[in-house]
Amino acid sequence: MLAEYLRINTTNPPGNELQTALYLKRILDREGIPAQILDTAELTPAGRANLYARLKGNGSKRAIALVHHMDVVPADARYWSVDPFSGMLKDGYVWGRGALDMKGEGIVHLMAMIALKRSGVSLNRDIVFIANADEELDGIGAQTFVNRHADLLKDVEYLITEGGDNKFENGKLAYYGVGIAEKRTFWQHATVRGTPSHGSRPTKRNPVPRLVAALDRIAKYETPLHVTPGVDKYFRDISRSYAGEQKQWLSSVNAALSSPTAREWILSDVYWNAILRNTISLTGLHGSNKTNVIPAEASADIDVRLLPDADPQQFLATLQGVAGDTALHFVAQLQPKPPLESPIETEFFHAIERAAHDRDPNAFVTTPMLTGATDRPTYRQLGIVTYGFDPFKVESADAQRGVHGNDERLSVENVGFGVHYLYDVLRYAQGTRVTP
Repeated sequence: MLAEYLRINTTNPPGNELQTALYLKRILDREGIPAQILDTAELTPAGRANLYARLKGNGSKRAIALVHHMDVVPADARYWSVDPFSGMLKDGYVWGRGALDMKGEGIVHLMAMIALKRSGVSLNRDIVFIANADEELDGIGAQTFVNRHADLLKDVEYLITEGGDNKFENGKLAYYGVGIAEKRTFWQHATVRGTPSHGSRPTKRNPVPRLVAALDRIAKYETPLHVTPGVDKYFRDISRSYAGEQKQWLSSVNAALSSPTAREWILSDVYWNAILRNTISLTGLHGSNKTNVIPAEASADIDVRLLPDADPQQFLATLQGVAGDTALHFVAQLQPKPPLESPIETEFFHAIERAAHDRDPNAFVTTPMLTGATDRPTYRQLGIVTYGFDPFKVESADAQRGVHGNDERLSVENVGFGVHYLYDVLRYAQGTRVTP
């Protein structure tokens, strides 16, 4: 099924998710699970859709939703060793764009739900299956679903989608990760206007030097450090994998950041640095399209990522102050999604812990923060507890190379592992006594 799913090209843009929705619906129809294709008129361009299905339980507890996105990022076949839309089975792997992000997880969701139905297990919670369009660009698929079909979600207590991270390196599992929070995307386009003229006659009305000076001040600015509750737990959890003073620093990261030595070591890790502060990355510059022309304006793209509890407008005011030039105008390219930080002490989180310990008794479950973006905040605004849940043990190097990169692939072994792992999580989350 995963191989067939990968063969449907849903590169976004344009998406073409209607074809994958029809594919998934055919499987669900075969299994006797009612499914609906939604939002074909609202999503543009044509050929896009969301899908919704529900496996009914007895309704004594609120539902669990399994959400994935059907679209994928572009793939350049010149740099792949296989056709990126072949769904090829080779060397024990299923190859194709979307195997990791996130059609592989979508098939695991689907098969775990089907396995529950076939097994005849008593369900106290309905299992809801949602496949969204357009996560990779604007998140319009999930936004449309939430805005138009909140009634289909009113009894949903928990939701899982991408955004977890099981750290697996050199065949050894360091931890199972459950995403409870993610940073908020607050991209800015900054512009300085001037007077266009010939490059052979320098002028103070040239906007380029003014932009460069402001960007230099922004680039040198260090945002304050701030430890959120989930990040504090993450550092405490991983401290057990360290020794000596490093173990001590991570077990109390707030205190450690006041020590220059500890601070330097902690912030030298680019991921740790990113989850401890709001971040600013200068990523694009635009000026004249001809060397001998002073442009009418110069602009820059700035990738701003905010911690869940940061105030976007306060941060923008800080950014303007750091730039130190009222001629530099900021326009938000993306308005940040609602803040996301879900609770840890829940029945579903403990179900994940139990299923994880069944597989690796010595492993622990922790809460890494996602520095990228998912559709989770869109669903969280309905009051649903949302988690990033990764059902695979993928080598970190493979994940970093394959997600949005070349030769994306998922091992056949991982497909099986993921279905069994999620199946047990969903059983344990029913709240009844279950024998493993």
